[in-house]
Amino acid sequence: MVYCWIFLLSCSMAVGDLRGDKCMAKFSDIVGQEELKQHIRSAIETDKVSHAYIINGERNAGKEFIARLFAMALQCEKGGVEPCGECHSCKQALSRNQPDIIYVSHEKPNTIGVEDIREQINNDIGIKPYSSPRKVYIMNEGEKMTPQAQNALLKTLEEPPAYAVILILTSNVEELLPTIISRCVVLNMKPVSDALVKKYLMEELAVPDYKANICVAFARGNVGKAKHLAGSEEFEKVKEEAISLVKYINDMEINEIVKAIKKITEYNLDINDYLDILTVWYRDVLLYKATKDMNSMIFRNEIQQIRKVADRSTYEGIETIVNALQQAKRRLEANVNFDLTMELLLLTIKEN
Repeated sequence: MVYCWIFLLSCSMAVGDLRGDKCMAKFSDIVGQEELKQHIRSAIETDKVSHAYIINGERNAGKEFIARLFAMALQCEKGGVEPCGECHSCKQALSRNQPDIIYVSHEKPNTIGVEDIREQINNDIGIKPYSSPRKVYIMNEGEKMTPQAQNALLKTLEEPPAYAVILILTSNVEELLPTIISRCVVLNMKPVSDALVKKYLMEELAVPDYKANICVAFARGNVGKAKHLAGSEEFEKVKEEAISLVKYINDMEINEIVKAIKKITEYNLDINDYLDILTVWYRDVLLYKATKDMNSMIFRNEIQQIRKVADRSTYEGIETIVNALQQAKRRLEANVNFDLTMELLLLTIKEN
C-alpha cells in the first residue's frame, strides 16, 4: 500500500560517555534497553555471570558504554550491582587504566586477524587477574574477525578460565560463526521509543524541540546517533543543502545534478544519513498529501515547498522516489559505482 512506509521511521538504543573520574555512570544512565539492563544486573547480583557475551546493536548505539559499565561493575571493589565510581578499580576503569579490563585492538581498520586474538586474548587469558576478581576482555567491532580469528577464539571459549569474561560487541551478529554464538550469551539491543529519545535530547542535552524532532527522525531510535546529530554542524549543513536540492531539482539541468552529486562526496557524513534526509522529506510530502496534517511532519517549517511538491506529485510518483532511495542504499552497500547510483536516483526524483 502506498502509505504503509510512513510508519516505518522508528527508533533505538543506548547512550553515554565514561570520561574521567568525575563521571558516576550507572546502568540507569543507559536510555532504554530495560531487558538488557535487567539481565546484566541479575547476572551480577546472583553471581551467575557467563564467560562470554555478545552485545549486538547498531553502530554508535552505545554498546561500548554498556560493556564498560558491565566491566566496571564486575571489578568494583564494593561488590554491588552498580559500579560505585569511587573505588580504586572504578577510577582506573574510568580512565581506561584498569589492568584487568583489556580492550582488544587491531591494526588493520577492517579486520581483526588471528594474531590479534592469539596475542591479546589466547596468550593472555591464562595469566591470573592482576588485582581484581576477574579479567574482562572487551572487543569492539567483533564482526570484523576473520574466520581464522573466530576459530582461534573458539578454542578459548570452549575452556575459559573461571575468572575470564569476554564481551564481544558487534553491529551484525550474523557475521559471527554459529559455534561462536552458541557459546555466548547474546544481548540484543532494541529500539528505544521516539518519545524517550526526544526526552533525552531535550532534558539532558537541552536540544530545542524542533531540532530534537529532526534528530529523532534520522536516528531511527539510535540514541547515540541522535546525540551525535544534535551536536553536528556538518549534519545541519548537509540537511540544508539536501533540502535545497529536492526543492529545486525539477528546474535543474543534468550538469547541475552532476555537480550536486560531486558535492555530496565532500560531506563528512555517512551517505545513508544523506539518503535518510531525502527519505524524511518525501515522507513529509506523502504525509501532507494524504492528510493535510502538519503536526506529524518533521520539516514543518518547509510547509510551503512541501505543499507545492505534494500538489504536483502523484502517490505513485512519491512511492517510486521512496523505493529508489532504498534501492540506492542497497546498491551502495553492494559497492555499485557511487556516481552512477546517485545520478540514477536524482534523475528518478526529477522525473517524479
